[in-house]
Amino acid sequence: MKTYRHCFALDLINDDELISAYKKHHEKVWPEIVESIKDSGILNLEIYLVENRLFMIMDVNESFSFDKKNENDANNPTVQEWESLMWKYQQALPTAKEGEKWLLMEKIYHLKA
Repeated sequence: MKTYRHCFALDLINDDELISAYKKHHEKVWPEIVESIKDSGILNLEIYLVENRLFMIMDVNESFSFDKKNENDANNPTVQEWESLMWKYQQALPTAKEGEKWLLMEKIYHLKA
């Protein structure tokens, strides 16, 4: 099975207490959120933090679709509740459009061993 990797960036509000709380939420992500992620075709998802900048790596299978994931998320009240909660800690990157959160990053280099 072929997999695809997507990488995203997002900022947190630059406040130590808020960043700490955000990290705490990710120690126990709600089971419904994990299920939603897996059901969409996401095989692996990692989030890294430096200062207040987040970097997310998402490996997906061939069936994954951004449009389908967005539609399913919009119709899932638990996902909407989680996203609303997370937005209390997050802030859009300066180049983000209104309502845009995670921005897809452009791959510019790959070392192939």
